[in-house]
Amino acid sequence: MMRTMNAAQAINDALHLAMELDPSVICYGLGIDDPKTIFGTTAGLQERFGAARVFDTPTSENAMTGVGIGAALGGLRPVMCHQRLDFFLLAMDQLVNNAAKWRYTFGEGHSVPLTLRLILGRGWGQGPTHSQNLQAWFAHVPGLKVVMPASAADARGLLLSSIFDDDPVVFLEHRWMHSATGEVPQGDVRVPLGKAQRLREGDAVTIVAMSYLVAEASHACRALESMGVYCDLIDLRSIKPLDIDTLAASLKRTGRLLVLDTGAATGSVAGEIIARLTMEHWSSFRCPPQRLAAPDCPEPTSYGISRAFYTGAADILRSVGRMLDLPELPLDALPPARPHHDVPGDWFTGPF
Repeated sequence: MMRTMNAAQAINDALHLAMELDPSVICYGLGIDDPKTIFGTTAGLQERFGAARVFDTPTSENAMTGVGIGAALGGLRPVMCHQRLDFFLLAMDQLVNNAAKWRYTFGEGHSVPLTLRLILGRGWGQGPTHSQNLQAWFAHVPGLKVVMPASAADARGLLLSSIFDDDPVVFLEHRWMHSATGEVPQGDVRVPLGKAQRLREGDAVTIVAMSYLVAEASHACRALESMGVYCDLIDLRSIKPLDIDTLAASLKRTGRLLVLDTGAATGSVAGEIIARLTMEHWSSFRCPPQRLAAPDCPEPTSYGISRAFYTGAADILRSVGRMLDLPELPLDALPPARPHHDVPGDWFTGPF
């Protein structure tokens, strides 16, 4: 059975289901039971499952992450929620030095089934301390799994897989992805970690995208199709482990690679993908690989300066045009520009 919902509702639905299926699942975080319920994703949980399993926390990120690790080692499956990834940086010691390596240090039987929901975003004056996309940081740490859903169905299915995985999983939610609406399967339907999804088929260019950039890439692909150019669009879904086999198969079909990354260019996930494919599949390339990522500087708070900071569908069109040497670009086929570049739509009224 399918239901239509947005990604925030899908995450809420997954949390309800996981707590129904397994009494060892607990959910906690700063503001989890306040009126905004973390963008609506934790609505109704405490009323349904009680304050012993769903509870607010003090502003003590490192300590509360340690509590989660201890609870996981004691047999629970904690889901810790942070309204901003940036605040979680205070807890990197617990994540890197304990959660990520506990099983490697002490062996099987000492796993840490901890899920960390970290919300990231952009725009609306969020500035340099409320908008960071640090997926490459987390992916660099051995022992961690990292996922970034781009649709409502994947948000639900990937979160269920993360909660019931026996290793720590960093679940990165782009704030603008919460409004993505689509058909979502009901029941215990899980999306496997480490498996990318081919969203559009083509032979011109392989476009690899993650998180919100999947939406911008979809706009670009539809515009290109209006002039007969068809691209392979791959939604990465999982940052670690990477589904290199799916990416390599697409590259073999197209011979051209464009990787989109919401994070800064240097040391990015896009750079890792290009390195792996270049080293292992050099003969598949018909032209040099390209990437579009954020500039190597903190996000500006200024409305005017931030206009040039983010990758959009027009940037993707221009990159594909250069790779294919297209004399003209179908810029008129893109959706009309939003009234304000730093909000996802007219419905958006604020950061929370």
